[in-house]
Amino acid sequence: MSYAVKYQIDTLGIGPDAPSGNGIEKGDVIMANSPQAGGTHLPDITVITPVFSDEGEVVFFTASRGHHAGMYSHIGGILPGSMPPVSTSIFQEGAHIKSFKLVHKGQYDKEGLVKHMVDIPASYEGCSGTRCLRDVESDLKAQIAANRKGIELLSSLISEYGLATVQDYMVHIRNNAEHAVRSLLKRHATEYGTELHAMDYMDDGSPIELHITIDPATGSAIFDFEGTGPEMRGNLNAPPSVVRSAVLYCLRAMLDEDIPLNAGCLMPIEVRLPENSILNPSETCAVVGGNVVTSQRVTDVVLKAFHAVAASQGCCNNLTFGTGGKTETGEVEEGWGYYETIAGGSGAGNGWHGESGVHVHMTNTRITDPEILERRYPVILHEFSLRTNSGGAGKYKGGDGVVRDIEFLLPMQVSILSERRVHRPYGLEGGSPARSGMNLWKKKTRKEDGDWKGADDKPRLLNIGGRATVKMGAGDHIVLHTPGGGGWGSPSEGGEAATKLFPTNVFMPRGSLEDRSALQLGA
Repeated sequence: MSYAVKYQIDTLGIGPDAPSGNGIEKGDVIMANSPQAGGTHLPDITVITPVFSDEGEVVFFTASRGHHAGMYSHIGGILPGSMPPVSTSIFQEGAHIKSFKLVHKGQYDKEGLVKHMVDIPASYEGCSGTRCLRDVESDLKAQIAANRKGIELLSSLISEYGLATVQDYMVHIRNNAEHAVRSLLKRHATEYGTELHAMDYMDDGSPIELHITIDPATGSAIFDFEGTGPEMRGNLNAPPSVVRSAVLYCLRAMLDEDIPLNAGCLMPIEVRLPENSILNPSETCAVVGGNVVTSQRVTDVVLKAFHAVAASQGCCNNLTFGTGGKTETGEVEEGWGYYETIAGGSGAGNGWHGESGVHVHMTNTRITDPEILERRYPVILHEFSLRTNSGGAGKYKGGDGVVRDIEFLLPMQVSILSERRVHRPYGLEGGSPARSGMNLWKKKTRKEDGDWKGADDKPRLLNIGGRATVKMGAGDHIVLHTPGGGGWGSPSEGGEAATKLFPTNVFMPRGSLEDRSALQLGA
């Protein structure tokens, strides 16, 4: 989020006399989500609050970022959930805000919030604003309160130790992170060389290529993504802040020191991104999938360059469904939306097996419990199980993905935004790649669809591909098979058998609480 805070400082300036005429003042709270303002994708709204000293100077900022994707608290666009798999412009993905003072000099701007979250998004063809402003507003107020709590804690720290000491130690923490990363890069340059290279592909064939050059004397490095494919017409474009976050994450994950995650990790790194590429798109490009999908491929490429671990599932498996939005006549119908990400397999490494049924890399989310899902939404969860043998074989085996089967009790719009449905997660050192994922629509035949032949018809099974939006009817299912993780080392080398804490196929019979408990723990 440091890029988001820096953008507001550079754009607005500090104080009432700032050149912008709208400088940051005491009592201000700034709201933004634009990729050009250090954001990731539009559902991630950042709320920023300045911290002033007793002398009236800005000494810190507190910030919180929340993904607004609850039952109603999405941010508009062409589909419920604000994660459309078919968007081709950023304006189809919801409210787009570079800088808005949600609170100005202590005064909450409700009218401005309505303008940014409802009126402006709905002005684009086929789009609506947020379907429930009340929920979005409640979440934003929670972010404001979180920032306020941070200010109170900082103020307490300053009162106890003094401002100079607190700032000095924050610099020490940053410098320590920089030193740790430089040491990591020096060691790697000594053991494996100063020139690293890796490439992987998105499912549409777009390459992501990385050349890393390490200076063994200083521990500095250039991460050059030249050779990466041009920006997409679709929404898998990743803003620069997402790419830098993925690089930061990989460096922190490879460190063998327990340090706080902070911007010091990137001090030795220069990231070069070709303009108008999938990793540095132009301003109006759709980007909603870049944060949750392309970021995973960047992570795969960085870890592959360092030869650190086989590929994990490399996808969030973003599933959204719901009702409402703009009708064909332009009227806005009230509705709701649901969004979840789904686990898969993690990659194996030199000395360990991959884990099965886990979220990997940026999918740090926890899925809704079956009882809550079925209580709050018109769906039945028929299966949530480990996908046996979907992980790659090897001396150390990759983790298995999962199978998730959801039946819809009412007609609704269902969208899936996923990757690794074509290119399999790679193995390393002779390990086998994992199985790719698959998204299936189990469709009932209907007279109105023209595919009904009789009462004895069996449901049709349709592969809807990696990115799709489907109007499903009552009784239809979506069945998701998520990718596994790649294996490490040749299977012929042997190795201890992969141990699993839970059965390889945890099927959830209706009404079985014991099986559901095991399922929640295992998946």
